[in-house]
Amino acid sequence: MPSTANSTEDQWSSGLCDCLDDPINCVATCFFPCITMGENAEIISKGQTSCIAATTIYYLLCSIGCQPGYGFLYRSRLRKLLGLPKETCKDNIVHTCCCFCALCQEHRELKLHGADPAIGWKANVENWRSQAVTVPPFFEPEMMR
Repeated sequence: MPSTANSTEDQWSSGLCDCLDDPINCVATCFFPCITMGENAEIISKGQTSCIAATTIYYLLCSIGCQPGYGFLYRSRLRKLLGLPKETCKDNIVHTCCCFCALCQEHRELKLHGADPAIGWKANVENWRSQAVTVPPFFEPEMMR
């Protein structure tokens, strides 16, 4: 599991414009932002929303220009999971003006905290179990079943 030694409490571990810290995700998000959103949403929702469902919802909302609200919803949930300060106005603006950067930042943050959004919730839980990780840093014990 990745170390969280570089992250500072109450702050994102990387900046909004640090997309090239994970170049593969950066390029994938530029061409397929709906997939990155779906991957992030599945982990943030602890498997309650599947990647396919979130990807489809985001795609449909993109087609009518309403995707920032959906992205903001999951960014807010991620903030709550990680104990980051609430910034409602800023998060709305970020997902409206810089949705690609926001999605990349959220993806990096999930990876830093021990989840790999690309493999989905169930595979992450199995990885944590096989590595003898009892509880990832931001998930409650009852969610590990």
